[in-house]
Amino acid sequence: MRDKSPEGATRFVRTHEAARMLSLSARTLEKYRCHGAGPTFRKLGGRVVYAIDDLQAWADAAACRSTSDPQYVEARDAVRIDTGVRIARPHFHR
Repeated sequence: MRDKSPEGATRFVRTHEAARMLSLSARTLEKYRCHGAGPTFRKLGGRVVYAIDDLQAWADAAACRSTSDPQYVEARDAVRIDTGVRIARPHFHR
């Protein structure tokens, strides 16, 4: 993934593209932003943007090798923020 322009400047993407890059819905990314559970973002004028490096770092921080990995337990529990709000926990029907 190329994240710098030829001039070396950081490339920014808006919410919908960032969500697509992370395989999330834009709404989920918005919820993460409100509750502080998502990647670092910037507010430039009236627009929210994400640096591609920040998206990659956030995704890398969630890397786990197994469900017994302490990082997995921490990431799983991160869907519950200090406010007690439940965020984007998958719900599967059988």
